[in-house]
Amino acid sequence: MTLTTPTAPPVTNRFLVPAAAAVTVVLWASAFIGIRSAGVDYSPGALALGRILVGTVALTVMAALARKLRLPRGRTLVGVLVWGVLWFGLYNLALNAAERTLDAGTASLLVGLAPILIAVFAGVSLGEGFPARLLLGIGIAFAGVAAIALATSSGVSDTISVALGLAAAVVYAGSTILQKRLLPKVDSLTMTWLGCAAGTVACLPFAPVLLDELATAPTSATLSVVYLGVFPTAIAFATWGFALTRTTAGRLGAATYASPPLAVLLSWALLGEVPAPVALVGGALCLTGVLVATLRLR
Repeated sequence: MTLTTPTAPPVTNRFLVPAAAAVTVVLWASAFIGIRSAGVDYSPGALALGRILVGTVALTVMAALARKLRLPRGRTLVGVLVWGVLWFGLYNLALNAAERTLDAGTASLLVGLAPILIAVFAGVSLGEGFPARLLLGIGIAFAGVAAIALATSSGVSDTISVALGLAAAVVYAGSTILQKRLLPKVDSLTMTWLGCAAGTVACLPFAPVLLDELATAPTSATLSVVYLGVFPTAIAFATWGFALTRTTAGRLGAATYASPPLAVLLSWALLGEVPAPVALVGGALCLTGVLVATLRLR
């Protein structure tokens, strides 16, 4: 009888996937600050178009350097285009509009519902199931997100903005599931590039508004738009697609619960907003939930 020893997970999964997820989480956390900063001078539609237009240009450069684009065909191509309109177009529009009146903490809470929806959708449609550890981690992390939202909320919101934030979370979750289904048929960089381009085309009706606001906006606001396009869009979505190809949607979605506490810390460092003790406790709960949900016990 021949004895075999368990094989270790591939290096790609053991190191690169967590690194890619971490890059995504950090950059998406910074997007809340970028949206709040640019949103003072750019309307939701113009901000969405400007961001994903810059993102498309950046992704085109990345794709050209990688030299690995393989355009899909038929139903796969249609699926990628629909995904791009939803993820890059509709999601950004909803979130930008919501953050016109919602503070960062409340917006984080609403978007923070997405990982829960991802886990539920993945369990139902992708057959990933509902591991107890995943559900426990989600519960702990959601309590942390709620604590952060309560600590940072200014109380200034309205029903429409809350509904838009919830809509963004639903689009976020649904887009993740659709992307997970499509990734076996198209590589992640091609999908991200093509999807961002599709979202840009869908937002072209906002081009006249973007040009008008670009002429009057201060340089700092325009630089925020450029930052949103290059980093939270092009780079973060590319690393997200890379990680999603190599892990489950539920586990990767749970990892994004680290974004709210990171958003608080970035706001503290860049905007001088000192978080309340409750926010720090909430951040610790979020990170604890992420560890419970995503680390494999040996």
